[in-house]
Amino acid sequence: MRLEEKLEKNGHVGGRPERCLSEAPQENQKPRANGKAACPAKQEANGKLDMPGRSLNVYTWQEVQRHRQEGDQWLVINRKVYDVSQWASRHPGGSRVLSHCAGEDATDTFRAMHLNLDVVKLYLKPLLIGELAPGEPSQERNKNPQLVEDFRELRRTLEALNMFEANVGFFLLHLAQILVLEALAWLILCRFGNGWTVTVFISVLLTVSQAQSSFLQHDLGHLTMFKKSTWNHVMHKLVMCHLKGMSTNWWNYRHFQHHIKPNIYPKDPDIDAGPLFLLGESQPVKYGKKKIRFINYEKQHLYFYMVGLPFLMPAYFNGQSMQVMYLRKYWADIVFVSSFYIRHFITFGPFYGIFGTLMLIYLVKFLESPWIAYVTQMSHIPMRMSKEENRDWLSTQVLATCNVEQSFFNDWFTGHLNFQIEHHLFPTMPCHNYHKVAPLVRSLCAKHGLQYVNKPMLTAFGDIVRALKRSAALWMDAYYE
Repeated sequence: MRLEEKLEKNGHVGGRPERCLSEAPQENQKPRANGKAACPAKQEANGKLDMPGRSLNVYTWQEVQRHRQEGDQWLVINRKVYDVSQWASRHPGGSRVLSHCAGEDATDTFRAMHLNLDVVKLYLKPLLIGELAPGEPSQERNKNPQLVEDFRELRRTLEALNMFEANVGFFLLHLAQILVLEALAWLILCRFGNGWTVTVFISVLLTVSQAQSSFLQHDLGHLTMFKKSTWNHVMHKLVMCHLKGMSTNWWNYRHFQHHIKPNIYPKDPDIDAGPLFLLGESQPVKYGKKKIRFINYEKQHLYFYMVGLPFLMPAYFNGQSMQVMYLRKYWADIVFVSSFYIRHFITFGPFYGIFGTLMLIYLVKFLESPWIAYVTQMSHIPMRMSKEENRDWLSTQVLATCNVEQSFFNDWFTGHLNFQIEHHLFPTMPCHNYHKVAPLVRSLCAKHGLQYVNKPMLTAFGDIVRALKRSAALWMDAYYE
């Protein structure tokens, strides 16, 4: 039965109320100079829950927005005000994702990025310093409250329909596909030797394995596949570090920033490709007006094929992962990544030697790179890029992302990242449910006048180059004026 039919049959229009994230004020809370003592207010969080006991300080949005500097960061979740200044350095998702939301209503951001609220709310309690004054709106005044509520209503409905429950079998089959490809490559090498034809063939098998490992680790990094999250972390390290040879911590900190503020400069690290590429509209103009010309940006849409596609994985991502892992001493990642190289030396060393095995590893990464570059960039580079505008969660994600049409091949080739809009709106949703919720997301976008972009895959590939060409033209106009 289709999801829309389930909704009609079950009469879902509201869904169950969202769980309370902040149940009590901080112990031994002292009044602040810019806050007033107030009687216990009612918490507004998709239904009203009475706050027990102790009174909370109250703040206006103007007061909250003053605290958005490094070392002094407040944010609002379900009308409760939290001081995350000292917690930021210990935040498992990295300090920058908190700084990107400082001074804002982070309710939907918080809900989108955390799956196990029972655990997370324990960390929130000591950070609670007050709540919004009764006369203050639940979101900043520039946001559309009806749009915000409609999106939260959609999320509650999807939760009631178990759209955030992962099918463990789906992901184990994905893992089995990868292991079969790896084993097949080794068996063929053992049977036929290391001739050129065999080397090319096993390189292709390993390339497919590596690309599919990229998609699987991406899912594992976002969701809890197993009931105990420890197992999920182990699986993530197994796939990302042991099967791919890259750091999970590096990926998490970088990727979560991208999800919080996609295509927002300079908060999204994925659009900071300078000085090699200039993206969007503002960055090319900025470089052009300052007469910055590190390279001939007029040709960036051409050297994208020669540099961006083949070297994204083996040079940029792999090099950055190694650098961050060793400088920040991520010891668990170092051990798992070391096992990646040890495994390859044991498996392929007898046929190719140490140097030859290293060449095989980087040949596979070189071949994988265009695949990953196209899949990861086709949904963002052609879309709107801007500086911070503090939009609501739905608008922020939809304006910066687009989908690619569904087919069995497209789903497999992209690891279901052809549903980039749904993935960005619900990062903790398992990828096998994206196609079920897509019609509901499209309807919500239509209701509020947001363009829901869905295009053929080859068009999406071409739009990357067309976007680079447009940015190059903006740079030229500013540079030569």
